[in-house]
Amino acid sequence: MVIQNTGQETKHQEISWNPDHLKAARRGEKNLEGFNLQGANLNGVDLQRVRLFGADLRGADLRGAKLQEANLQGAKLFGANLHGAKLFGANLQGAKLFGASLHGAKLQDTKFQGADLEEASLLGANLLEANLERSNLLGVNLQGAYLQGVNLFGTNLKRACFCGADLRGANLQEADLQGADLYQTKLHWVDFSGANLQEVDFSEARYTEDTKWPEGFDPEFTGAVLVEDEDGI
Repeated sequence: MVIQNTGQETKHQEISWNPDHLKAARRGEKNLEGFNLQGANLNGVDLQRVRLFGADLRGADLRGAKLQEANLQGAKLFGANLHGAKLFGANLQGAKLFGASLHGAKLQDTKFQGADLEEASLLGANLLEANLERSNLLGVNLQGAYLQGVNLFGTNLKRACFCGADLRGANLQEADLQGADLYQTKLHWVDFSGANLQEVDFSEARYTEDTKWPEGFDPEFTGAVLVEDEDGI
């Protein structure tokens, strides 16, 4: 029996390694869509406003790279090293960052909707007003991160570590924080409405009267401390 190709299926084949792709990135070309830069050394390279839609950056060295307002939508960044990279205003919607290292990265106003950051490390990263709505942050390390005003609506944050993080004004409505560690976090004005807070450690976390909790939840029972708005900021 002959099966006809209706043209409805579209397969995306992986692009093989090409040294010209790395040369193009280093000389500042602006359209690197779909390029294979797997394992590339792009340490400190200026990639501001570059189109890297769907690019393969698995294991790439992007330490200190300048990626402000770059389009990394759907890019593969498994295990990439982004220590100290500047990504403010960048688009990482749907990007794959499993196990990526973003220690101290500048991620202000970055778009991460639907991205996969499972087991990624964002130790001390700045995510001021970043949008991580409905993304996957399972087991992520956000210790000491600056998360003021961040949007984590509906996000998977199971077993995430927020120890010492600043979450003031963050939106955590309907987020799943089961088993997360929020030891000594700042929770002033945070909205936890509808969130799953089972087995969450709130020891010494500070919250205010304006912090919103799920119905029936007692924050003091879990170790959180009520403070005045100006206290402990």
